[in-house]
Amino acid sequence: MLRPSPAPGPALRSVLAALGSPTVVREARTPALRVAQGPLSPELPLPVHVLDITGAPGHPPRTRLAGWRFLIRNGDRTIAAADTAPTPDGWSFSHFFEGPYVSSTERALQQAEKIPVAYRPRLLSVPELYMLTLWLQADPEADDTTAAPAAADLLVPLAPAPPGITAHHPYPAADLLPVLSTRLAPPLLGSPAPA
Repeated sequence: MLRPSPAPGPALRSVLAALGSPTVVREARTPALRVAQGPLSPELPLPVHVLDITGAPGHPPRTRLAGWRFLIRNGDRTIAAADTAPTPDGWSFSHFFEGPYVSSTERALQQAEKIPVAYRPRLLSVPELYMLTLWLQADPEADDTTAAPAAADLLVPLAPAPPGITAHHPYPAADLLPVLSTRLAPPLLGSPAPA
């Protein structure tokens, strides 16, 4: 069961404005948007956090809120996504995109809906590993600026996932974060680089 956060009004309005602009849609590098027939609607907004493990050794990784992502639906199909970015005045439209993470996000959300526990969904990006996960926050009352996944949270890697990490498998954050931290840690002087 999911309890999503409502998107900030300026973020949603910026995506609606971009969808309503023929110029923005035509110039987007998303063929599905350019050929879509009928109305397009931004749905399932998710806050996007970026994982930062550069803290002191032995300390938990932290995250920062980097934007909001909306899945763009055309009728009963999700055909693209739209990202927004924070600005000094609030939120603004960033870009549209397609690709495997769009359908993978939708699939992971559908899987999470079947879990009998209430979770607050968000996305967690690990750019250094080219990895994106659905972060299911166990505290449904937490705000969207939470610093890091808690031990009780679940992380569901989206496809494509890095080697050795199973896509669409829910991992307890307490199990997956140490694996990610190890992969991202710089090698000690004189030791071979990790494989």
